[in-house]
Amino acid sequence: MKLLIKAEFRRLLATRMWGGLLLAAALLGGGLLGTMALVGPENFDPPMPGLDTEAGLRSILGILGYTAFVPAAAGTLAVTSEYRHRTAAVTFMFAPRRGQVLAAKLATYTVVGLAYGLILAGTGALALFTVATVRGVSLGLPAATVLALLARIALAMVVYLLIGVGMGALIRNQVAALCVVIGYLYLGEPVFMMIPGVNTLYPVLPGGATAALTDFTYLADAMSEQVGSDVVQLLSPAAGALLLTAYALTASAIAVIVSMRRDIT
Repeated sequence: MKLLIKAEFRRLLATRMWGGLLLAAALLGGGLLGTMALVGPENFDPPMPGLDTEAGLRSILGILGYTAFVPAAAGTLAVTSEYRHRTAAVTFMFAPRRGQVLAAKLATYTVVGLAYGLILAGTGALALFTVATVRGVSLGLPAATVLALLARIALAMVVYLLIGVGMGALIRNQVAALCVVIGYLYLGEPVFMMIPGVNTLYPVLPGGATAALTDFTYLADAMSEQVGSDVVQLLSPAAGALLLTAYALTASAIAVIVSMRRDIT
């Protein structure tokens, strides 16, 4: 396992993806959150509560959590690129135990996900506190609470990256895998949210678990109001974290089983 993990890190560092992924974390954390804070949620269309309120601050932090498609796509690319470039056959020739190979990938990308999440949260915190100071705005939550919410978002990014790795092992075609992962996050769950009655499933879906983990209730409340249904009750943050982890573990376990039962090509 040590050799496989070392090989995975060498493979990753030999590509441009790791640099692009960490750059994306900095741009989304510092750039996106900083821009939203600078513009002010009260100036959005439709307007949202300002940074000096708890609801407004939680809302823009929660929006940052909805950039999870980036690490999910990165995890998917990490696996599907081996099949696309025909390097999977060489990998399994030297390491025929496919379960160990995938486990090494999961271990490697857990570390990568942590790095991504920490950069996202760190640059986001720096941008938010800097903009608040420049604008002379008192944030609607204590600094410790803001940092705790950003840490939860970082954790969600780790889990989504691992979900992407599992999905990449299940759907080996790169284009198809990316369409499924990104399409589900941006089309599938919003469709569920727009159907009265069916939207009650949202809390147990990945997006709902992420919203619970990050305390982002704005989207669920807005969609429930739009369709005229009862407000969807999200899980607790701890339950959301456990559910997201369960999704990642399930996808990984299925990927291991399936990969051992089918040809490489």
